[in-house]
Amino acid sequence: MKQAPLPQTRDVVLVGGGHTHALVLRMWGMAPLPGARLTLINPGPTAPYSGMLPGHVAGHYRRDELDIDLVRLARFAGARLIVGAADGIDLAARTVSVPGRPPVSFDLCSVDVGITSAMPDLAGFADHAVPAKPLGPFAERWAAYLSDTDPARVAVLGGGVAGAELALAMAHALKSAGRTATLTLIDSATPLSVLGETARRILLDELEKAGVEILPDSPVTRIAAGALHLADGRVVQADFITGSAGARPYPWMAATGLEVTDGFLTVGKTLQTSDPQIFATGDCAHMGHAPRPKAGVYAVRQAPVLLANLKALLTGGSLKIYKPQDDYLKLISLGDRRALGEKWGRTFHGRAIWAWKNRIDQKFMDRFRDLPRMLAPKLPRERALGVEAALGERPLCGGCGSKVGRRALQAALGPARLAGRDDIVTLPGDDAALLQMGQTRQVISADHLRALVEDPYMMARIAAHHALGDVWAMGAAPQAALATIILPRLSDTLQARTLAEIMSAARAVMAEAGAEIVGGHTTVGDELTIGFTVTGLAAKGPITLAGGKPGDALILTKPLGSGTLMAAEMEGAARGADVLAAWQLMCQGQGAAARLLAGAHAMTDVTGFGFAGHLLNICEASGTGAQIVLDAVPLMAGAEVLTEQGVRSTIFDENRALAPELAQLPDRGRAALLFDPQTSGGLLAAVPAVVADELVARLRAEGYSAARVGRLVEGPPLLSVV
Repeated sequence: MKQAPLPQTRDVVLVGGGHTHALVLRMWGMAPLPGARLTLINPGPTAPYSGMLPGHVAGHYRRDELDIDLVRLARFAGARLIVGAADGIDLAARTVSVPGRPPVSFDLCSVDVGITSAMPDLAGFADHAVPAKPLGPFAERWAAYLSDTDPARVAVLGGGVAGAELALAMAHALKSAGRTATLTLIDSATPLSVLGETARRILLDELEKAGVEILPDSPVTRIAAGALHLADGRVVQADFITGSAGARPYPWMAATGLEVTDGFLTVGKTLQTSDPQIFATGDCAHMGHAPRPKAGVYAVRQAPVLLANLKALLTGGSLKIYKPQDDYLKLISLGDRRALGEKWGRTFHGRAIWAWKNRIDQKFMDRFRDLPRMLAPKLPRERALGVEAALGERPLCGGCGSKVGRRALQAALGPARLAGRDDIVTLPGDDAALLQMGQTRQVISADHLRALVEDPYMMARIAAHHALGDVWAMGAAPQAALATIILPRLSDTLQARTLAEIMSAARAVMAEAGAEIVGGHTTVGDELTIGFTVTGLAAKGPITLAGGKPGDALILTKPLGSGTLMAAEMEGAARGADVLAAWQLMCQGQGAAARLLAGAHAMTDVTGFGFAGHLLNICEASGTGAQIVLDAVPLMAGAEVLTEQGVRSTIFDENRALAPELAQLPDRGRAALLFDPQTSGGLLAAVPAVVADELVARLRAEGYSAARVGRLVEGPPLLSVV
């Protein structure tokens, strides 16, 4: 008997993409635990590696070289990624709160959210300064400041190692940019007191050589525009102010009810908090049994222990003890590709030390840049002919990339048989049917998608917008919806959690569109599939494919590329930021666009058959040809580069065959994206040419990436590209 997929029975939620959690995800991907569903919650699609921040500020590393791509890492680990900043844990409900979505339930939870250098109690800091942590916003502000040409006035609050590193890095970057600079390092006590005397003396000498003025024992009372006011009455002029004065915890952690020390989550020898089902690691944790300074080396070495203890609680095993080392190697950047090292009282510095630090940092980052390629299960020795060809070289895409091709679909459906039915109007080629009931015109359409993201909530949002596309494309107002959901095998508890997330997302999307979910059907299968049957009311009669006229301008409301990006994401080849942007576009409703395009002669939504296939539908129904202005077609970020690398959706070849007249076009690059299947794609409308530019401007004002991409022409239903 064939082994059925094992049901998932426990939810493990990792809050934050810090160094410990990143390593846990990598190790989990190498040896996942059957039956456990892993979730990562993080504010963005990447997590920066703080050890390379001074090198980036100095200009030695590009910004992207600091980022751990959490989208790729989550895919490798088989985890779902929720992009959002967690702001609370409900111990009684066993949920994590993330603004903008339902609470995320857990059986086990771990927190690794890092720290902040914000100074909320310092007047004016929030308005006139930028904390050094979180790293992302700081790096963006610094890059913008560095690009200026005016004389620079920089102040760094905090005379610890981090502040000194930043000051030296800034001094080097400003000097390299040819800018005159005044830099001030301000500390409320004695700078660099955590270092040994030799290391401290060397670092102070380096700051002096770099032209950094040090103000010890100088508390700041307030910050104004361009100035810091000190307690003794002095005023320091600065137009770039940053703070690295110590580590501060995020305030929400103290509100959880968990035991805290100075706001940091207190953990014991097993990294468990006061709630044994909740762990904490990295800088946001305080090791009550063995207090240590905030340093990334502890987070890295906590990872194997955290993974072992999560799996132990999930399987009934024994917990491991984390034993932090007494001292650690401190490697401090000096700005100009030199570094200072200190351990066990010994000090060393120079270019060789920077090269050593760089090797350590790059080795750490290489763990996430070069994820192991996991081998697919071997095929049975005996198998029917054609199995390999049917499987293809790449995994089956989700979303519209997994749809049946247009030719097979048309052959199976054939012409509608509506003899004697005057309540159903035949609309050849349109995806939605028109029901005529007296003076009421109702359109109805059904669509469902094989999951292309691991997050059921996000997938439901995408599927709901996708299903509404046919109704919007016909100029109808969404009315009602039925949900059809196939869940993978889950325990009863996880079934309830998953359905609640799906329905919460679906109801919100439908309600925003003006529709209500009135029922549906659920079943259990091999993988998550979400679909909807949607109805809409067409007060003025539907916009069909058949009304296009020669000379009409073609308008597209969303960029192309989701099929390629999702195929690349499955292979771990897409940038996380590009994937996140594609998800956001797939969740962009088309209601406002449909209202602006209500006067279109013909309209469709661009989905599984790709831009060329759906434009061909308009041409065939309208009796026209079409001319595409290739350079005007908007593309999703990253999609064109991926096609150049040969990435494509599994339905690409079928879509390309729909328009043999375009066979001379390259099968890579921008032209290839004309055949890319889109999930929750944009509206493609044929409108009178005289109003096209105005419509595009109004669509863009509504937030759409709309463009005028061609025109309909006299002739047979053939496509051409200019």
